Amino acid sequence: MNSKDNITVGKYLISPLTKLLANGWYACSVSIRSGSGSGTHDRVLRLTRLFQSHVAAVRYATAEGLQWVGHRNPSVQGAALAAH
Repeated sequence: MNSKDNITVGKYLISPLTKLLANGWYACSVSIRSGSGSGTHDRVLRLTRLFQSHVAAVRYATAEGLQWVGHRNPSVQGAALAAH
């Protein structure tokens, strides 16, 4: 996990996760965390699409995390995804 890819939206921390597979493609997941201390809740969504680049996998996982939390501000999403 690369902390520069993390995005905080309201009470949520969205962290895209990628894995390079043996065939050279990338799989991705996204962690959606809220709370702190003993009240922390972390949901991890395993996504099924595969990507030929790390950047594409991070962008997709980030977009899915933002959609899951109901984030509708395209300027934040666009800025976060353009940073790659």
